[in-house]
Amino acid sequence: MAKNLWSFTINAYLCYSVKVDYALSASFPLHLITRMANSYPKVLSIQSHVVSGYVGNKSATFPLQVLGFEVDTINSVQFSNHTGYKVWKGQILNEHELDDLTDGLSQNGLDNYTHLLTGYVGSPSFLKRIAQLVEHMRKINPKLIYVCDPVMGDNGHMYVPQELLPIYRDTILPLADIITPNQYEVELLTGKKISSVKDAWDAIGIFHEMKINTVVLSSTELGTEQFLLGLASSIAGGKKTKLSIKIPRFSASFTGTGDLFAALLLSWMFRTENDLKLSLERTIFTLQAVLKRTLRRAAER
Repeated sequence: MAKNLWSFTINAYLCYSVKVDYALSASFPLHLITRMANSYPKVLSIQSHVVSGYVGNKSATFPLQVLGFEVDTINSVQFSNHTGYKVWKGQILNEHELDDLTDGLSQNGLDNYTHLLTGYVGSPSFLKRIAQLVEHMRKINPKLIYVCDPVMGDNGHMYVPQELLPIYRDTILPLADIITPNQYEVELLTGKKISSVKDAWDAIGIFHEMKINTVVLSSTELGTEQFLLGLASSIAGGKKTKLSIKIPRFSASFTGTGDLFAALLLSWMFRTENDLKLSLERTIFTLQAVLKRTLRRAAER
């Protein structure tokens, strides 16, 4: 996504934030400011960071803020650019580095979250430690909502270590409330080839058997030349919901769309009080608008 797409809005947001912070500090006692901050939904987002481009936390953070969330981020990796390039450089965090960050939050009482969002992870040990983190966070807030985007690959290509697959399948996904895999990731996680809509629903049923309340198959190759087909299913609260979503195709390739999708879905599920249909409509509408504007700005170059 082009940097200038976000620049004006981000700068305006930052200026507004500085003014608000200054006004609050000048007018209110610290304990009231803390209480106001704690009244907002607060998400810990654990996924990738890139210096150049918009994927992972750089794709997710600003939309979450716009939709009313306090956002704390932990970067699972720090790369020069996303891995679709022929070369990338950087660091992959391990479980000890994750522990350092979360211990610091805990010792300062900064680890009370309403939501957890996870995306791209590059280290098996790091991913295993996330399971322990979820358990810790739920001791603090039993109502924590965990949205997991099990980023492993796309279009038949796995771009993370294969050791992550069984960790996601056996350890991480059973802890999640909402998951947003693509078709390839569903096939990896279930061991089932998806060749029809029935196959896709059957695979989603496997996730529900794992006690995952809401499953959104963010994209499949079961649509047409004009449309991708997305499928969503929820069993939350004992109420069953099944939805099929037509998503217009673009004749272009994008990165970071899955990260943006998961962040928007998390936000709208909270704001609509778990109305899956309305949340998906708003998520897809926003995502399509971003992609259209990205294409328009790219054409102006």
